[in-house]
Amino acid sequence: MTDTASADSTQKELFVVFGGRVKDTRGRDFVDPKQVDMRGFFDSHEAALGAWRAASQANVDDAFTKYVIVRLW
Repeated sequence: MTDTASADSTQKELFVVFGGRVKDTRGRDFVDPKQVDMRGFFDSHEAALGAWRAASQANVDDAFTKYVIVRLW
């Protein structure tokens, strides 16, 4: 891909959704990074948001379980 293509509005994006138990509800340190629950890779923020909502809602009663969306590119 060329530099001019990177400025194109049709450039692909990639997001990842994952989560697990954290040490502190305000922090980002996972209790056991080897046990992180990977929900998948998504080509749009909307799709990643749907996966994040589903995972978060399924764990709503556990304040120490946190899911995040990370934009890879």
